[in-house]
Amino acid sequence: MRDQLKTQLQILGLCAITLWSIQLINSLTSDSLTQFGIQPRTLVGLRGILFAPFLHGSVKHLLANTAPFLILGGLVMVRRIMDFFSVSVIVMVVGGLGTWLIGGSGSNHIGASGLVFGYLGYLLFRGYFERSWPAISLSVFVSIVYGSMLFGVLPTMPHISWEGHLFGFIGGGLAAKWLTAKPRSAA
Repeated sequence: MRDQLKTQLQILGLCAITLWSIQLINSLTSDSLTQFGIQPRTLVGLRGILFAPFLHGSVKHLLANTAPFLILGGLVMVRRIMDFFSVSVIVMVVGGLGTWLIGGSGSNHIGASGLVFGYLGYLLFRGYFERSWPAISLSVFVSIVYGSMLFGVLPTMPHISWEGHLFGFIGGGLAAKWLTAKPRSAA
């Protein structure tokens, strides 16, 4: 268990270092990397599905995403470390494609918040799909601590990608359905 925790912390630490290193490069190059975000309904904008979660418009933007990314990402790894990688890929693809399809014309969507909302969706729905006491308890805990984040899927604030939040959350719910072991029926 100690080795697993050490590995989890190393993975999260490497993710944080990567995010902050990219932000440093972006800042030093006058935000030149933000062009690699999701640009809805453009062919070049599809590359943002891969790159957007690693790009942020400012240090403030990255600060807002770092703590929930680390905490919720760490909770995704509680059962299996591989869940973190599987959920991340599913959320990036579903969240990115959904944002690409319905995002506003001429907009550019960047930031790890789509992943954060995906982790939230995964953790909330895992309890429902798994139907085990540990998973349900974790879902309840996450809903109490982070449930207010769900308002972020609504188009209430300009310059905030509610589309990325919404489709990231949906991607997390789908990941929970696809990755969670089926509950055992009493025979």
